[in-house]
Amino acid sequence: MDRISVQDRRESAIRAAIAEFAITGYHGTSTAAIAKRAGVSQPYLFRLFPDKKAIFVAALARSAEDTRLAFEMAANGVERGAPAFRAMADAYTRLISTRPETLLMQMQGYAVVTATGPQGDDLIGRDVRAAWMRIWETVHLALGADADRTARFFACGMLGNTLTAIGLPPGAGT
Repeated sequence: MDRISVQDRRESAIRAAIAEFAITGYHGTSTAAIAKRAGVSQPYLFRLFPDKKAIFVAALARSAEDTRLAFEMAANGVERGAPAFRAMADAYTRLISTRPETLLMQMQGYAVVTATGPQGDDLIGRDVRAAWMRIWETVHLALGADADRTARFFACGMLGNTLTAIGLPPGAGT
């Protein structure tokens, strides 16, 4: 029987955390549920991560990086501007259609940032903002550093996010 590396177990735990947090949020998700989904014991989960917050931050980082990579790969080799816009929009539509937990995880992150900011706990907020800026920069450069086109891209994406979050297909109403 092959042994699974610590890094592979960690990745499995992050994917499990994304699935759990995406649906029930930070406060509604138990580490027991994450461990069960990942196929590890709860004590082992805490050998991979020091606490629940670290698991949440890792899940947020992974979901944001998955989104950024989808944009980067879609724009790779495509002419900047309108062709890149279409390629990235199509890639994002596929991503949130096939893996809605990626989007929903990020939305849970935004909710936690809003809820914890007034208490002075900004660790998650710093991470969420930095990840969002990496996504923005990837898109902005692929669109030829055109501020208006970048704003339109994210506005269309927000519509897709909202439709997906409420259970409608990304193209509904267009």
